[in-house]
Amino acid sequence: MQQVLKLTLGGVLARQVTVAGHCSTRRVAAAAAAGGGRTYPSRGSGGQGTAWKRQQEDEGRSPRSPAAADEPGSSRARSPRAAPRPPQQQQPSPRRRPRATTAAPPPGTAQGQRRRAGRDAAALSPARASLTAAVAAEVAAFGAGAPSPGAAAGGGAATGGATVPPRRAGVTDGRWDDQDELAVSEALEDAEKLERQYAKYAGGEVILGRSQEELVALMASMGQPAFRAKQMRDAVLQGARSVHDITTFSKDLRAQLAERGVRTGRSVLHHEVSAACGTRKFLLQLSDGRVVETVGIPADDADRKRLTVCVSSQVGCPMRCTFCATGKGGFARNLLPHEIVDQVLTVQEAFGQRVSNIVFMGMGEPLLNLPSVLRAHDILNKEIGIGARHITISTVGVPNAIRRMARLKMQSTLAVSIHAPNQAIREEIVPSARPYPLQALMADCQEYFKLSGRRVTFEYTLLAGVNDQTQHAVELAALLKRHDLRSHVNLIPWNPVDESEFQRPSRAAVQRFVSALESAGVPVSVRHTRGLEVAAACGQLRNMHQKEPLAEFAMAS
Repeated sequence: MQQVLKLTLGGVLARQVTVAGHCSTRRVAAAAAAGGGRTYPSRGSGGQGTAWKRQQEDEGRSPRSPAAADEPGSSRARSPRAAPRPPQQQQPSPRRRPRATTAAPPPGTAQGQRRRAGRDAAALSPARASLTAAVAAEVAAFGAGAPSPGAAAGGGAATGGATVPPRRAGVTDGRWDDQDELAVSEALEDAEKLERQYAKYAGGEVILGRSQEELVALMASMGQPAFRAKQMRDAVLQGARSVHDITTFSKDLRAQLAERGVRTGRSVLHHEVSAACGTRKFLLQLSDGRVVETVGIPADDADRKRLTVCVSSQVGCPMRCTFCATGKGGFARNLLPHEIVDQVLTVQEAFGQRVSNIVFMGMGEPLLNLPSVLRAHDILNKEIGIGARHITISTVGVPNAIRRMARLKMQSTLAVSIHAPNQAIREEIVPSARPYPLQALMADCQEYFKLSGRRVTFEYTLLAGVNDQTQHAVELAALLKRHDLRSHVNLIPWNPVDESEFQRPSRAAVQRFVSALESAGVPVSVRHTRGLEVAAACGQLRNMHQKEPLAEFAMAS
């Protein structure tokens, strides 16, 4: 049963927009697996960013100085960290100068040809242009408080366009500084707080995500036999969205659960968008009014149908990767285990098909929320029946976290978002690489491979004119071979993001990069771009409710 408190925000809480558009037909290998870690020390009274710094000190290096010299081949030498300049004095990097202040290069030059190729590759299809216009109209209607065109009763506002949520006060674009470290430390502390809450409420106030033992204890406290716990859990996993939907219970027992405040833990569908290739993006409204995104990606193999779910682990993200839509905004909070599992159930129910693969590659940095990610991973593996080797956890790198995961010796796949062959380029496009240099990241990956026996997949987003040249591929191959990780590289041609100065590389540039890696003996695949028309492709997840929850919303009872 769904209790509607008040319908506002354009009047739509469940609406589907089907968009005809182009989906690439190139078939490639897909990632599919996950991993784990353990809790982090909380920030003490030692000042800003203490937890983030202490993790680096655990590894024997100072958080204020580089871990070691740059990797051989780096385009610049490391020097001691200087105090960050005030935001207004920070100049755009010459490599990524904003388009508004850059004169177009002469068309006959190599730079002009490269930029033109990037623009051609990233040009909007008519369907995507139509979607952009429709979303812009809906956002305008949302701002005016009027229903959007074509809205159905019981729906909510659409999200899209330039909807950057506010960052934490003091966090700005540019170099990584103390304000960023504080934001990351707060995310780590929030993960610890959520784990303590789960321990405190082990009686099972939220059904989804609880262990069998916890649910048995809940039923015992209500004078019910142990088998009721299994009935309750099975009902939720099979689609019960409210305790009133658990038809194996008597009306009196359901009423007792509701009176006690027990909830299933299922979200409310806020919005849904579909692409012609079958990819579907779902915006799910959580119990506090915040909205998180998840994506269902269907694919037909030779012998079976696959359904991959790209799940989010945080509302927003504090890591600030310059090419990522989520990183353009701020961090609101970590997701609880049931809020992660709910995303998988939502996609499974919508497609009417069993989920085969899960990738933690949606909104957020999974290794900043390890307690919830690990618990969700356990539920997905043991209760929903998704094999560990079909679950992938992706990370841009959090100090000490990869080593923690290695000690668990899980069978899931670790995907490291490396994005650059050397420290100079990586620090430019991944600001958090400054306190956690490439040399330290690779050392942690070596330790992971040594302890777990599982090879590491490296994700590499190709940005036209930044990191997509043949010499970058040669340098990347040398880096990986030097660390002997038996690694696989998954190339991701950059997907367009609002307010970004990057360009998508041409197909020829992508193929040259692939050829250079293959010539060096490095296994490589190119990710099949899916959901580009509906902003559901890799790096595009973002919504206007990351920072501020919906003012008034429907709530599952």
